[in-house]
Amino acid sequence: MAFTVTNAGIAPHANKVLLESNYLNFADDSGNDFAQQYLPELYEQEVERFGNRTLSGFLRMVGAEMPMTSDQVIWSEQNRLHISYQGCTVSTGDATMTIGGVGGAGEPAAHVIRGGQTIVVSEPISNTTCKALVIPPVNGVDSALITATQLEAYPYGLADWPTAFFGADLNIFVYGAEFAKGTQGLDGAVDPGFTQFNNKPIIIKDKYEISGSDTAQIGWVEVATEDGTSGYLWYLKAESETRLRFEDYLEMAMVEGELSVAATGGISVDNSTTNIGGTQGLFAALETRGNVWQGFAGAAAPGAGALADFDAVLAQLDSQGAIEENMLFLDRATALDFDDMIAAMAGGGYASTQSASYGLFNNSGEMALNFGFSGFRRGSYDFYKTDWKYLNDASTRGMVNNIQGVMVPAGTSTVYDQMLGQNIRRPFLHVRYRASQADDRRYKSWLTGSVGGAYTSDLDAMEVHFLSERCLCVQAANNFVEFIA
Repeated sequence: MAFTVTNAGIAPHANKVLLESNYLNFADDSGNDFAQQYLPELYEQEVERFGNRTLSGFLRMVGAEMPMTSDQVIWSEQNRLHISYQGCTVSTGDATMTIGGVGGAGEPAAHVIRGGQTIVVSEPISNTTCKALVIPPVNGVDSALITATQLEAYPYGLADWPTAFFGADLNIFVYGAEFAKGTQGLDGAVDPGFTQFNNKPIIIKDKYEISGSDTAQIGWVEVATEDGTSGYLWYLKAESETRLRFEDYLEMAMVEGELSVAATGGISVDNSTTNIGGTQGLFAALETRGNVWQGFAGAAAPGAGALADFDAVLAQLDSQGAIEENMLFLDRATALDFDDMIAAMAGGGYASTQSASYGLFNNSGEMALNFGFSGFRRGSYDFYKTDWKYLNDASTRGMVNNIQGVMVPAGTSTVYDQMLGQNIRRPFLHVRYRASQADDRRYKSWLTGSVGGAYTSDLDAMEVHFLSERCLCVQAANNFVEFIA
């Protein structure tokens, strides 16, 4: 019986003899060159031309990971303590003032300024300021002119409102109250508002697969990866890199996550009834309810424009939580702007870190520097600066360059933990993952197939599966700053 040889490089022979046509040809145009008699100098190990390629570590440095047992995590945040409104107006010769900032989208239905309270009214463009008394209540009942969107007030020491107030948008805040002798008190009470935020976990998956035959194949390149895997089996490198890439995805998904359009109920997949709703990551949270600074240092000479920009950032922090210790994670260009700024403050030389407070690192400057931070103090704030590799990597954010860095507060918030049954302190930035007594979905990895120790099916392959279900909680986002180009 005759048969056709599909590989022309192997020609069968009737007798068992050694012929050139019996062997694979490594000296043809395929690029192999094993026909030469001289042994080449082989470098068995791969050259790490990109250094350590992993990008994770940011969230482990500034946050924490805690379990949750629901499809959604909800938290509430305090509103401001004092009463103030913007966009208010007054009319000439009229004591009636229309209150702005109420009744709109996301605004309260009515103001809560009551008769007898004293207010400061200001016009922000000319910085004209006037103090006034809201008409006191009569027999404990506010005047009919005090409605949901207006009030009646009379300026102290003036017959009428300043001319700069007419036709302008004014700001108002309450600073006290004044009543005559023998009168009743304020009418009604002020109930605190309730501001609620939420996020939902997403399921992140990855998989590596190799056939049983290839697991037994020895290579001449000695593989070595960032997690310490080494040997001459190439699939070890492939599996290890899949694992490392998945670990980076766990952090990148928390940083880059976006919510899908709420009106559509999520992204429909193959007309399925299960829609993909997304999750709110760090950048999305800061752009929605945090502080965003665009063009730090601008186009000024190195260090020249950075200090003015940075002082403006400090002024914004003063108006928010004023958390004393903050961490700066920056790309290379912005980090150099900060270096130039600090050097300029030190008289052109290198800024000393000895004057910085290292309370976040148990007051140890060496510990802070071991983290790669350089510390400095400006005003009443301490800052610890480091490069964020994710923003510099050419295969991720380094190829986009629209985000220059983030400022993360080092504070914590006290919340009740249902898992522990007690109050605990959590970082403002932390990860929640799904877990219960039945299943821990923080980081799952398992084998299927019939190779590599798994005997779960008749598939002649090894499949390595990875899964996690998690979301990021960005609490008190008003204390964060995102720097964008």
